[in-house]
Amino acid sequence: MSTSVAGPDCCGGLGNIDFRQADLCVMTWLLGYVDPLDPNFVAAVLTIAFNPLFWNVVARWEQKTRKLSKAFGSPSLACYSLGSVILLLNFLRSHCFTQAMLSQPKMEGLDNAITYCLGLALLGVGLVFVLSSFFALGFTGTFLGDYFGILKEARVTTFPFSVLDNPMYWGSTANYLGWAFMHASPTGLLLTVLVALVYVVAILYEEPFTAEIYRQKAIRLHKRS
Repeated sequence: MSTSVAGPDCCGGLGNIDFRQADLCVMTWLLGYVDPLDPNFVAAVLTIAFNPLFWNVVARWEQKTRKLSKAFGSPSLACYSLGSVILLLNFLRSHCFTQAMLSQPKMEGLDNAITYCLGLALLGVGLVFVLSSFFALGFTGTFLGDYFGILKEARVTTFPFSVLDNPMYWGSTANYLGWAFMHASPTGLLLTVLVALVYVVAILYEEPFTAEIYRQKAIRLHKRS
């Protein structure tokens, strides 16, 4: 597969750029490096899309039926089991993401020390957000414990939640973006866009439910007092 792609002329030349189509131009330019039929790329797309779908479907099913809690004998054990499966799926996603990058061309313009250091910095920031989120929430808080009826006293507002909503998701996105920059990979950049879009959908789906859980808990506590 050729690694050469069109320059600014893909939008009619610098003097004639229609900025309303700039995003399309960039996407078309990046796609010149990507073979969407490559099995590694397809596997990465499928794992990126599948993971949030899986944990949301299973968690909502548990919240409605309590079948997992009954099967494992307790909500905590069921939550730890689901969390372990989610971790394994995330490791698989990261593996597929990396293999997709390695199987497709690098972008020469990104293959330099400055971009590598930028990627390393993004990876560091992402890890800070992911790890600090995990320590703030704990295992059950991170892995959907509220769907199992395992609630905290109140929603967490300490760092990193004090500076960013959904820091676990955006930290993970920063990790993938940094990893893509470190590999000078347009394939990685496209897959990172997909990661971000999937997380946006997940947030839109999860946020109202979580807010409603804690609203109902506050009402119950108020009635008791």
